[in-house]
Amino acid sequence: MVHIPKQPAPSAPAQRPVPTSADVARLAGVSRATVSYVLNNTSAVRISEPTRRRVREAAEELGYVPHAAARSLRAGHSRMVLMPAPAVPVGPLYNQFFSELQWALGRLDYTVVQYGSVGLRGDGAARAWAELRPVAVLVPGSGLGPQGVAVLKRAGARAVVTLGPERVEGAHALLMDHDRVGHAAGEHLLARGRRRVGVVIPGEAGLEVFSTPRLDGVRRALRDTDATVTELPLPYEEEAAAGLAARWRSLGLDAVFAYNDEYAMLLMRALQDEGVTIPDETAVVGADDLMLGRLLRPRLSTVHIELPSGRDLAELVDRVVREPGGEPETHEVLGARVVHRASS
Repeated sequence: MVHIPKQPAPSAPAQRPVPTSADVARLAGVSRATVSYVLNNTSAVRISEPTRRRVREAAEELGYVPHAAARSLRAGHSRMVLMPAPAVPVGPLYNQFFSELQWALGRLDYTVVQYGSVGLRGDGAARAWAELRPVAVLVPGSGLGPQGVAVLKRAGARAVVTLGPERVEGAHALLMDHDRVGHAAGEHLLARGRRRVGVVIPGEAGLEVFSTPRLDGVRRALRDTDATVTELPLPYEEEAAAGLAARWRSLGLDAVFAYNDEYAMLLMRALQDEGVTIPDETAVVGADDLMLGRLLRPRLSTVHIELPSGRDLAELVDRVVREPGGEPETHEVLGARVVHRASS
């Protein structure tokens, strides 16, 4: 047996005191009020650029950062904007939108915190969010109800904004009507002479909030015509796509709206492996207008989705935080147009 000698526990290094605004003021040769004005980006007080630079350099040298709780007490509210993480995979398009929104809120001096809500839904999730005392909450998808909005407002949230297919009482709403996406795809395929249209229904739980209205949109576009719609359940798996492609010709379809570009690429590859020619035998249309779709051969036709500007949404949040007493606003923010390429 090998004996490992015990080593004496290393002595803990002496803990340095947490730097304060008074330390910054002494090092910079200014008052504590000036430190506060500079580091909180206060524009109401005129401070020369050399003084601002001296304060920032002193804060950096000492490792000082303003205390968020103290700043909240002075302002009467926090500067935290809570963004619950979507409960479903939203894809690159929405990730880009959320990144732009976070950048725009940061420029307005808000701290954006993403909250993982796995296992929490609806009003139960709202109670968990309220514990953090955010000044605003941006809720993607559906599930939040009027009671949850009320819980958030009682906890100090001045702005509750939902991004989804329907408005919630008490909250500002950015309505994203995905029926338009399916309708645009259906109209395009009809105009290209296609009459037997398949519509991919993702197998992933939670995506029905997007896929159901997109299916309804295709049906609406083909209503009162001789065209038919066939639902095609499809998990996002190569094996599942290969299985669907193997029986494709037996379905008698001449077109498919594949829910989005990622499903379109998955299915198109499987169809080509099966010898189905695109677009001669089957036209394929996706949605989201991802760069990868332009690199395929044939290049992928798609529905370009126009999301709201992250900067515009950040300005809406800021305005509601500063003037919280107004009536909740509703804005329709999703546009859709087909980008015709070689796959259709």
